[in-house]
Amino acid sequence: MGFETITLERKEKVALLTLNRPPMNPMNRRMYEEILEACRSLSGDGETKVLVITAAGSKAFSAGLDVKDVEGMELGEIRDFLTLAREAYMSVERMKIPVIAAINGMALGGGLELALCCDIRFCSKEATLGQPEINLGIIPGGGGTQRLPRLIGPSRAKALLFSGEIIDAEKALELGILDRVFEGPKLMDETLGFASKLAEKPRVALQMMKAAVDNGLRMDLPTALQYESECFIITFLSEDGREGLRSFVERRKPQFKDK
Repeated sequence: MGFETITLERKEKVALLTLNRPPMNPMNRRMYEEILEACRSLSGDGETKVLVITAAGSKAFSAGLDVKDVEGMELGEIRDFLTLAREAYMSVERMKIPVIAAINGMALGGGLELALCCDIRFCSKEATLGQPEINLGIIPGGGGTQRLPRLIGPSRAKALLFSGEIIDAEKALELGILDRVFEGPKLMDETLGFASKLAEKPRVALQMMKAAVDNGLRMDLPTALQYESECFIITFLSEDGREGLRSFVERRKPQFKDK
């Protein structure tokens, strides 16, 4: 598939997916298809260790759903559209590698829902975030009512969802939606620098760490602790696990091979 609404580039072991419908980067059917295809491609390349998702321009990460793309749809059409959107969001969430959102402007509606699918969210100081769907007489349809409460708690999430309030980056950081906030010009350098540091970590341990957290959260605690043990064993028996422990005993820097 040739990309029309996103770009995808690789910087050594870090991939950069950029939403490319400036200035507002609205999300339409084509964009969801391309996000899904990009995630499938990266999942199979065997080289990429970290994915960064950002957007073209500085005005918006994404202002959300392209309303013109769905207005007037009948029941069957909107069900199909939501299925595609859900698959695209889940393809980001289910990436085995760490995914970082670099939010360089407004992240509203579907734009915030995309960011919520990422493992880590960095943001420019000037950005704003929110789920304003209530003001259009609808509710979020890409996971906002589910991922936001799981991230910041149901009461805080409901306050944002019910009101449709749009908040600034500092407030979003305080609520726990964001992990770090930077001055706009520093956002991408800081994000890519952090991504590059993660890409230096051993692949098996990085992936098992993510699996242990994500899958464990869906389990009761005893089951999750057992699952963590199994993930630990995989890393312990990996070549890099052996090398890491051996290098510690030998007091030298480990030479990881991502195996």
